[in-house]
Amino acid sequence: MGIDTTPLLEIRKLSKSFPGVKALQEVDFIVRRGEVHALMGENGAGKSTLIKVLTGVYPRDEGMFRLDGAEIHPHSPKEAEWMGISTVYQEVNLIPQLSVAENICLGRQPSRFGLVRWRAVAERAKAALARVDLKIDVAQPLASYSIAIQQLTALARALDVSAKLLILDEPTSSLDEKEVEELFKVIRKLRAQGMGVVIVTHFLEQVYAISDRITVLRDGRLVGEYETAKLPRVELVSRMIGKELARMQKVQSEAGKEAAAAQGPPLLELRQFGRPGSIAPMDMTIAKGEIVGLAGLLGSGRTETARLIFGVDAAKSGEMRVDGKRVVFKSPRQAIREGFAFTPENRKVEGIIPHLSVRENIVLALQARQGVMRTLSARQQLQIAEEFIRLLGISTPGPEQPVMNLSGGNQQKVLLARWLVTQPRLLILDEPTRGIDVGAKAEIEKLIQSLRAKGMAILFISSELEEVVRDCQRVIVLRDRAKAGELTGNQINEETIMHTIAGHSHAA
Repeated sequence: MGIDTTPLLEIRKLSKSFPGVKALQEVDFIVRRGEVHALMGENGAGKSTLIKVLTGVYPRDEGMFRLDGAEIHPHSPKEAEWMGISTVYQEVNLIPQLSVAENICLGRQPSRFGLVRWRAVAERAKAALARVDLKIDVAQPLASYSIAIQQLTALARALDVSAKLLILDEPTSSLDEKEVEELFKVIRKLRAQGMGVVIVTHFLEQVYAISDRITVLRDGRLVGEYETAKLPRVELVSRMIGKELARMQKVQSEAGKEAAAAQGPPLLELRQFGRPGSIAPMDMTIAKGEIVGLAGLLGSGRTETARLIFGVDAAKSGEMRVDGKRVVFKSPRQAIREGFAFTPENRKVEGIIPHLSVRENIVLALQARQGVMRTLSARQQLQIAEEFIRLLGISTPGPEQPVMNLSGGNQQKVLLARWLVTQPRLLILDEPTRGIDVGAKAEIEKLIQSLRAKGMAILFISSELEEVVRDCQRVIVLRDRAKAGELTGNQINEETIMHTIAGHSHAA
């Protein structure tokens, strides 16, 4: 059918704020009939907010929506669906214990005199599945089928209404290559039928394989709309992270100029270490006194790698060696005993315990490692807390202050103190400077360098390329949940990292 130039969906000057945050600021977004449109952006770009406002989860502050030329005001997902906007979310939002047919028709079962017409339900489910080229027994429980089939069932349910616009939020995150291609066949078929499809994904290769146009958001603002075939991958990466290649200086960090401190045997070795759906099998080493950076876009597998190393998730392939000896961590507790420490990306949810004091937060990991039989006395706890408040320059009225009352930078220092108390050999830092002010960032980076100088091995994860360049002796670049390259010495600069993330600097 080809792409119709008349907008199917037209969003103009959309703005949405939450307390203290401007999530969207005068964003325009247009989707045409018979088009697959990729919505791209890093963390906090505004993608999820745009989708939730469009589908009636959140009310808009300002802006106009038109669907098929008519202005719309959806107040709930059900209302948006009734208008012709169907959404399939990353997590399959169905009921595994019910049959496939029940899931597809749930809430809209054909009935007569108040009784469900089960034969009609089954026929309707089969017709919906035919639209996604799937033939399965609709009477079987959904849980008896693979994740890929569950995803296609969710898609069939979305198409069971008279959908004009289909929104797919990270539809391939749990699928393997073959399953992705099957899904793409269905999407191409829907495109050929004139449907507009919006796909939100972090996989660059998939964006170029399936989309016709790309809209990039950054920090709640529209960066631009582009034809996929005319936008080189490296240009897409630069627009997403806000780095203009033409203006970028190839400046090497002082840390990078030094020879990588890997003269001795590595502290940590990963050999074909991975987990399907998280990170492809990869090799990596970290030596004592070395900072190794993990660079890549959101969803590239950085946090997933950290979680595997720390034993939060179990590796399904390869092996990990510490000091040359093979180890298997079945829990973070085992990693802590081995001298590993991990400050997670989301410090407010997975890091600090907000209602506990600074003292209690600092001694938490040390007490956990020692066990309930070796409880730290109140005097010991106070001594440790005061020492690290002084060492890290934590700005607090005192050790008994609730940690939730501290600034973001000081909360991050409390988290670092918690792990430094345990005297770790390997420190995993996932976005240690996110959401804190410039001064606190500089202090934390200075602390990281001093820890390296004392012989600590550090795995440093950051979306800020300048931090990665400034602080790391080696950089491993991830793309689409796989290792895309490893940079050392003069290779460690922002431009090279971006080209490695992009894969093909001039590919279309």
